[in-house]
Amino acid sequence: MARQGRRPLVVERQRVIGDALCGGFLSWRTLQQLGRLGIGAQELGGHAIDHVRVYSGNRTASARLPAGAIGLSRRRLDTIMLEHAVAAGAGLEIANVRGIVADVVRTDRGSFTADAIFLATGKHDVRGLARPRIGGHDPTLGLRLRIAPHPRLSALIGSGIELHLFDRGYAGLLLQEDGSANLCLAVRKSRLAEADGKPATLFAELSAKSPHLEERLQWLAEACEPEAIASVPYGWRALDTAPGIFRLGDQAAVIPSLAGEGMGIAIASGVAAAEAWMAGGATAAPFYQQAFARRTKRPVAVAKFLWERGESRWSAGLGVQFLRFAPGLAKLFAQATRIGD
Repeated sequence: MARQGRRPLVVERQRVIGDALCGGFLSWRTLQQLGRLGIGAQELGGHAIDHVRVYSGNRTASARLPAGAIGLSRRRLDTIMLEHAVAAGAGLEIANVRGIVADVVRTDRGSFTADAIFLATGKHDVRGLARPRIGGHDPTLGLRLRIAPHPRLSALIGSGIELHLFDRGYAGLLLQEDGSANLCLAVRKSRLAEADGKPATLFAELSAKSPHLEERLQWLAEACEPEAIASVPYGWRALDTAPGIFRLGDQAAVIPSLAGEGMGIAIASGVAAAEAWMAGGATAAPFYQQAFARRTKRPVAVAKFLWERGESRWSAGLGVQFLRFAPGLAKLFAQATRIGD
């Protein structure tokens, strides 16, 4: 938008951007989208990823990805994107958004009105525009830990992205640009409750049942406390919106994170919403939202199917065993969970 002569205002909570609760995986499709925005792979850096490994108990399977991907911290990605936006002419306001009512945005530094609001708050809802809670009596919780760089851990993970499946949850693990490992878990509330609600107890129980995960978790610092978020509405899509409200990223569609397409959806939604606004103004928001919901229908549905199979010990073990003999399936599933043009 800024490059087209507009002056959008970016509202961020802090000037120095921290890491978000995110898997940190940028697929080949996401890298292409960033390239079209003028942000190339060389500028991003990132840790090269070329295959996926899936674990369930003692079972393991490995397969090549359709094309090269990278592991990149949100701190670096968000910082680079913000720098590009400001350099192109976007305004920047450091403030905490407290709520949104119609066209009024309330922050801890005052309120202002806007012709259009692009809601890009990720998994966190804003008062006045919250998504519906889904997941029934057993919602999904998100946990994230950063594991400091270590040569032996780097050798274990290498150029792979790992998915560790367990009863009522899974963990994703990859290396980032600084050599640290990013560990993200999606776990049902009932499973964490069985571990007395303590992540450390959960990790100990998972390690006892999975030698591969145990080997990696031994590098966790003893006092390391994970970031957490409750009730992640995996599978939800915004099918409509009010004029002037453009929902982006997880506010538009929450794809189960094992697909590794969350950032792809975020960037694609930002581009589509900006184009819709420049073509039709604030009234274009419902048309954009409905069109984007159609684009995300297939990848979210496929990812939700895989997530639900992976949560069951029986189907997860069978799936990993099947993948060992038909690794080409991983490529098909990877392509099916990318958001299309």
